[in-house]
Amino acid sequence: MLRLALLTTDNREDRRDYAPSRPWFGTAVQALLDGFASMPEEVEVHVISCARRHLKSPVRLAGNVQFHSIYVPPWAWLKSGYLGNILAARRHLAKIRPDIVHGQGTERDCALTAAFSGYPNLITIHGNMRRLAALANAPPWSFAGLTALLESLAIRLSGGIICISTHTKSLVKPIARQSWLIPNAVDPSFHVVPKEKETKNPVILLVGDLLPNKNQLAFLLAVAPIQQDLGFTVRLLGKAQADQLYAAEILLFASDHAWCEYGGHLDRETLAQLMSRSTLLALPSLEENLPMVILEAMAAGLPVAASRVGGITDLIAHQKTGMLFDPSDQESIRETIRSMLADPETTRQQAVRAREKSIRDHLPQTIARLHLEVYRQVRGSVRP
Repeated sequence: MLRLALLTTDNREDRRDYAPSRPWFGTAVQALLDGFASMPEEVEVHVISCARRHLKSPVRLAGNVQFHSIYVPPWAWLKSGYLGNILAARRHLAKIRPDIVHGQGTERDCALTAAFSGYPNLITIHGNMRRLAALANAPPWSFAGLTALLESLAIRLSGGIICISTHTKSLVKPIARQSWLIPNAVDPSFHVVPKEKETKNPVILLVGDLLPNKNQLAFLLAVAPIQQDLGFTVRLLGKAQADQLYAAEILLFASDHAWCEYGGHLDRETLAQLMSRSTLLALPSLEENLPMVILEAMAAGLPVAASRVGGITDLIAHQKTGMLFDPSDQESIRETIRSMLADPETTRQQAVRAREKSIRDHLPQTIARLHLEVYRQVRGSVRP
């Protein structure tokens, strides 16, 4: 049996919401853990998350999945290059003695901690922080700039990179020792969402935190001229930081246009139900790796219109499993939405094919099996 240490972020720490008694993770990580939980005779999983507080947590999340919350003082995080996280995790890993350490994401401490773990290790990149920092022209001392520098260091030091898209694989190729292409799994509950009767007028979902990279304002400005003719509603879903000018501009636009609604951040269950009642999902981002919201829409049978950027093209084949547009060209956005709403039967057929792809390629057991194959390959290549 393979013993895996999976380093990931406990969202209680990420959201600074320490009240819940159970940890919860990003949707991609949770789907992977669900896959591992179905393989109790093949893998023993130890999930490790650092936190700024002592958190009460269950010892087991599933029969073969144990959870370890490690306290790391607040001063020892990003400002120290995550040195405190690395040292605390190394002490804990010495007790577990894993065959493989897998760091999930370069956004925080997990990747660098895996790279310095002292054990055979891999990193999965979810958000390409170097790419995002370059797009934002982030100063080196800013959060985005520091995170990009640490991501580069982690990639160089890690035993290998699991890339969830061909986009990421091309970005890490110059500096990674080795890499593998394994997409994210999707929560199978999205596959069984009953398709409810749509509202009389079309509903377009725009899901993502209100950030410049998500490009929601450009989308709204692009589709505004055709709204009256097509009669659609746009529902914006995601977190909005009150002190950010970009979010304020979007909220002002929504308050001035009755067809634009802001619904805040939704849990996955509520989002799934909303997908079942909507007409299509639009994702106009300027940069993406392999967006979970597209995977979830595909699984739920919701048609997708998205930017032709990053790893989105791994999921959406233009005019086959959805529609792609140029996010910097308002005419491209506008005509894509117009064509999808004007031809609902073709749009529906695209969604059917996308759902078939989701079931075929992105089930948790399928993705977990691909990870196990890589783990065994890495373990077998390390001399005792």
